[in-house]
Amino acid sequence: MLTRRHIRVKVLQSIYALRQNEHPDLEKQEKFLFYSIDQMQDLYVLMLQLVVSLQAYGERYMERVQQKHLATKEEKNPSRNFINNQVITLLSESESLQQYLKNKKLDYWKEDDEYLSILFSEMKETDWYAAYLLKTEPTYEDDKEFVVQLYKKVIAPNDKLYDYLEDKRLTWLDDFPWVNTAIVKMLSKITPKKARQQLLPDLYKNEDDREFARQLFRKTVLNDGVLSEAIEGKTPNWDTDRIADIDLIILKLGIAEFLYFPSIPVRASLNEYLEISKEYSTPKSSLFINGILDKLVKEFTKNGKLKKIGRGLR
Repeated sequence: MLTRRHIRVKVLQSIYALRQNEHPDLEKQEKFLFYSIDQMQDLYVLMLQLVVSLQAYGERYMERVQQKHLATKEEKNPSRNFINNQVITLLSESESLQQYLKNKKLDYWKEDDEYLSILFSEMKETDWYAAYLLKTEPTYEDDKEFVVQLYKKVIAPNDKLYDYLEDKRLTWLDDFPWVNTAIVKMLSKITPKKARQQLLPDLYKNEDDREFARQLFRKTVLNDGVLSEAIEGKTPNWDTDRIADIDLIILKLGIAEFLYFPSIPVRASLNEYLEISKEYSTPKSSLFINGILDKLVKEFTKNGKLKKIGRGLR
């Protein structure tokens, strides 16, 4: 579920936090790095539970409407397509998801069910929800398409939900888009036979990715002097102390990958940090960072410091 870019962002944030601390503690910050990464899986499971809770809210809403004194014919005999959605049923019956929620005490939607009301009301107003309710016998594919639409068009873009999650855990601020993408991909592919494996993927692709996070953090922090020296003189119009902190850390992360990660292609590192700079720094930062890193690649290549293996040379 976790991508190398997200790992790089997490390391960037951790090093930034370390630099802002009056009494930096490398070991403590490294532990927080992995804690913040682990929080991503909490958010992932919580958002899946939101879909389940939204269905339960819909069932309670339907029961209330049926009991109205002047209920219409449609209200007395409502469509149960949403309530019986087969994909959401897979989520609700997943023992692994329910056990995870219990272990982590992620019962937010019971405590803050006003967000269920907000999302359900928004969903009810859409044309595709109305069309879905009119289906006589929705197929599994119909149900899956509906859940993907629900997530993409109602849940993921909801600003109030975003603000709520930000207030709950600050580390989720940057995780939300990544988790949304992972959930939509999973929901688009989920099948009844493979649901157990698909619903709760491993946080890291493999152990190499976890170790990459650790080594990128350590090598960037512990070799700060070498990385700072590499940047000196490469910014003729800027003193090093005038470079924005985020830009400086991005530069050092890129240089660290050039020098200490021989299996990572230079072009891959360049592209990753340019994209990260576009999202986390100023509009002009990507050009600035690209210019310096490109200059350093040529310098390292010329003096023999750039020692890439296999296809990692360029």
